[in-house]
Amino acid sequence: MKILVFCAKGFETMEFSVFIDVMGWARNDFQCPVYVDTCGFTKTVNSTFHVPVVMDKTIDEISADDYDALAIPGGFEEFGFYEEAYDEKFLNLIKAFSRKKKPIASVCVAALPLGKSGVLKNRRATTYHLNGGCRQKQLAEFGVNVVNERVVVDDNIITSYCPETAPDVAFELLKKLCGDEKMFIVKEAMGYV
Repeated sequence: MKILVFCAKGFETMEFSVFIDVMGWARNDFQCPVYVDTCGFTKTVNSTFHVPVVMDKTIDEISADDYDALAIPGGFEEFGFYEEAYDEKFLNLIKAFSRKKKPIASVCVAALPLGKSGVLKNRRATTYHLNGGCRQKQLAEFGVNVVNERVVVDDNIITSYCPETAPDVAFELLKKLCGDEKMFIVKEAMGYV
């Protein structure tokens, strides 16, 4: 199984790294066949706080047909996150994964491009809940039934409401791909149980 981790400019490294680590533990120590490709608009993407991260692929090399799931870390507006997260190429990629009912996992404000793409219309989801709930209000403007919970799973889509939830999102994605038992074993081995 292959997971695409898409990194828009200004993504949060903490929200990105959990997908690499959780899937790495699952594959390396527990024989779960989950592989990860990282992707951005450019080969090197500057994350929040100006940390450059080299991607495996660029968006022009990607087809949803080649992956079993999509994972999206959130990011900071002041570091340019929405410039790429709201780009039509990326929104179309989200729609392609959704049409095929493949799992889509987002952390924090990464739910906003999902909302903008239309895949969350009339569905339950959440996003960043602090700062007066301004990001949850934005998500509701896309026709989303916003739920103020840490992690919300609606069929194939996982959303969450702040960086602290990132490991939970990665474990939910692992559960969708490899089942409850394998997920629990990995979670326990990593000290989350």
